[in-house]
Amino acid sequence: MTTIDPSLYLKNQQTTKTPSTNLGKDEFLKILMTQLQNQDPTAPMDDKEFISQMTTFSSLEQMMNMTASIDKLVQNQTVSPVIQYSHMIGKEVTYDTYDKETEKKSGQETSVVIAVSQKEGQAVLQLENGEKKYVEEIVQVSQPSDKEDAGDTEEGSE
Repeated sequence: MTTIDPSLYLKNQQTTKTPSTNLGKDEFLKILMTQLQNQDPTAPMDDKEFISQMTTFSSLEQMMNMTASIDKLVQNQTVSPVIQYSHMIGKEVTYDTYDKETEKKSGQETSVVIAVSQKEGQAVLQLENGEKKYVEEIVQVSQPSDKEDAGDTEEGSE
């Protein structure tokens, strides 16, 4: 028979609330509502003071929304492998090639990256030669060599 850990019983859980030094919009709104409920009806709160408090509340809410949006943007940028490896477009990459029958390394091939896509959460590089390679398969990244200029030099020397 299995036993239940006594520390998991509700009576053994902490019932006191730990005070926080951070005031959120909910706490601010509670304080404002308490002020309005307990004000003296013969001397109500000054209009300017009330407007100032509402403006502060509105600013606080806008800053919290902006912080949440920035956090979401940062999280999305760091997660996306397409954005993470987009700088490789136009770069020349070298990868190992393997013999299809023996599955042994047969050499290396080089091609230029023309696009980056995502498959199963991993970055896939689409190459100029029609191949698609996962980033993990790349052994070298470099600036593209200008093969056309090398060809022009040879023709000019003949």
